[in-house]
Amino acid sequence: MALMPFLMAGDPDLSTTSDVLLSLQENGADMVELGIPYSDPLADGPVIQASAYRALSAGTTPGRVLEMLSGLKGKLTIPVILFTYSNPLLNRGAEEFFADAAAAGVCGLVVPDLPLEEAERLSPLAQAHGIDLVLLVAPTTPADRMQRIASASRGFTYLVSVTGVTGERVSLESRVSSLVADLKGCCPIPVAVGFGISGPDQVKQVKSWGADGAIVGSALVKRIAATEPISAAAQAGEFCRQLRLAAD
Repeated sequence: MALMPFLMAGDPDLSTTSDVLLSLQENGADMVELGIPYSDPLADGPVIQASAYRALSAGTTPGRVLEMLSGLKGKLTIPVILFTYSNPLLNRGAEEFFADAAAAGVCGLVVPDLPLEEAERLSPLAQAHGIDLVLLVAPTTPADRMQRIASASRGFTYLVSVTGVTGERVSLESRVSSLVADLKGCCPIPVAVGFGISGPDQVKQVKSWGADGAIVGSALVKRIAATEPISAAAQAGEFCRQLRLAAD
């Protein structure tokens, strides 16, 4: 099963983010989801909201995030999937954003507040630049709309495991198992589960449900925030190594 850690770019600074990305790669991450900080992260819980605030306070912008990624070319070889919201994307201009992101080596994009109808319009534009627009399915998504989302998503379908925002959970909802099966039945692309996965035990649980990928965000972001910047890469790498063992 693919392991996809999430971290917020620029928390505490972009130099640390660069080091953490390389450490995650060295410790078994198959790909990484990299958040671009935004002032109104409506899909995120307190941990990632605070991370975005710290990154914005440090002067992180979409342009600086892409510059940092460009500087890692030749070193960072695993796929990078950006996580951002509609406003930063539209403010920069979709065409310019996709072109700049592709030039920086970005392979995919997750925009949690982008409606399906807008995603269907933007996906071909992203695809023209070699970027997969990954769409999200929630536990409350009706079956007919779930099929449309899965058919429109590229790269993989992002299955939100909870009805709510990002954040660690003590346990995952058992109905996610049937949602994984439903998604895999209606579309051949992989299914990755995110929101609420807090450690190795839940990674194993998601694997047992037949998911193709596990996305771990708040648990990693919290560890980075609790560590001095000089030690952040090592701490992130050790946590990633534990997750990797669970995913194998």
